[in-house]
Amino acid sequence: MFENLQPAIVWQHFATLCRIPRPSKQEAALRDHIQQWAQSLSLSTQVDTAGNLIIRKPASAGHEHAPGVVLQAHLDMVCQKNADSAHDFTRNPIQAVVREDGWVQAEHTTLGADNGMGVAMILAVLQDQTLQHGPLEALLTVDEEAGMGGAHGLQPGLLQGRLMLNLDTEEWGEFYLGCAGGVDVNVERPGQPLAWPADHVAARITLNGLRGGHSGVNIHEGRGNAIKLLVRVLLDLQQRFGLKLAALQGGTARNALPREAFATVAVPASQTEQVQAALRDWQALLHGEWSDIEPHLKLQLTPGATAPTHLLSPAEQAIWLRSLHAAPHGVKRMSLRVPGVVETSNNLGMVDVQPQHGSCNFMVRSLISSGSTALADEIISLFTLSGTAATASGHYPGWAPNPDSPLLARCQAVYRRDHGQDAQVQVIHAGLECGLIAAKYPGMDIVSFGPTIRGAHAPGEAVEIASVYRTWNLLTAILAAILD
Repeated sequence: MFENLQPAIVWQHFATLCRIPRPSKQEAALRDHIQQWAQSLSLSTQVDTAGNLIIRKPASAGHEHAPGVVLQAHLDMVCQKNADSAHDFTRNPIQAVVREDGWVQAEHTTLGADNGMGVAMILAVLQDQTLQHGPLEALLTVDEEAGMGGAHGLQPGLLQGRLMLNLDTEEWGEFYLGCAGGVDVNVERPGQPLAWPADHVAARITLNGLRGGHSGVNIHEGRGNAIKLLVRVLLDLQQRFGLKLAALQGGTARNALPREAFATVAVPASQTEQVQAALRDWQALLHGEWSDIEPHLKLQLTPGATAPTHLLSPAEQAIWLRSLHAAPHGVKRMSLRVPGVVETSNNLGMVDVQPQHGSCNFMVRSLISSGSTALADEIISLFTLSGTAATASGHYPGWAPNPDSPLLARCQAVYRRDHGQDAQVQVIHAGLECGLIAAKYPGMDIVSFGPTIRGAHAPGEAVEIASVYRTWNLLTAILAAILD
């Protein structure tokens, strides 16, 4: 698949990651494959109680007393695909293509370069016997994308290294020194189903074609949220035509901006054409509002859908549509301490409302722990007003920047030597495992970097080939420089 790409050793491992399915919570097959591979190289391996894989490689000859380095990445990937794709992430390999413009891309699904490229580089370091380095530990975590379960379960005392290179950021030429923490707000409400009305026909309303993307990295770009937009339309149709809701679904991952949302509705048989006309008007209105950033937004009604047996009651329909319409989404506050970086945001990432039961999820992020708590409390308060159960869970800490990091100084010296300038130092509004690991290993010095990845958490995700080559050279040079 990647035979002509360099460095070959990295791309060979990435091809393996594309071949073996690795959704969150289903990384065992890949982890077992890597563990057996490492043991074939006579490397020490350990699977901890959380399911993380730790591989240890002794220092190269003469460097046994050099500082120990932990190389860290996560095994799982976000699984997103276009609605017309038949891809099964639990069984099918990722179909990647090498573009003529120097990128590797999965056209109809996510690629898994986040964080497969980091894993591939770590495996290449473990395999390459020509490299000069001190004692190495590879920490390959599980369940990062679905709640950082692996990092949450990592036990103190397992790792010996006091320096850590995290390879889970997505912009070449930047070192990351801090990240947002976060918390999930999960909303659930039992339903009160009503029988399908005899004088109505079933239809399906679809809003799709949005760009989607990473709910932290892309949140400040003002991309559309398919759930929020469709709810806005449904409220209008409810008021004008008495539209009745049988189901509302949107988004498939808590940490991805929703690209698509769907509603199964009951439309008065005598007003089908009027509803169609109203949706054409809404399509024109939304195009006018969103064409600059969402040029492919599409809204359509498909009549003749199979009629469900039940609808939401009018009271339940009003609670869900009004609550979702009022619920926040997007940037709450920009940071005053780190100019240009989002401080606090949230993503209404998933909703599934049925006559018998409804649920939705908000992923809240903040550089300040109290910021994520405050916004989560606002969302909980909103739903509590209607007697809807909303709870916060899965809190993880941010990673506080240390501008005086000796490891950062060493990384900058290598970058400056090889590229004639300093790399940019950034704080990312996304969740990295660095914060959780730093909390369990106080005093560990951590820096994160990686190749350039575009469209993470959305179909069409791509990684720049040249930046993979540069990142590999930087990683190996940093490991050698730590010996000085």
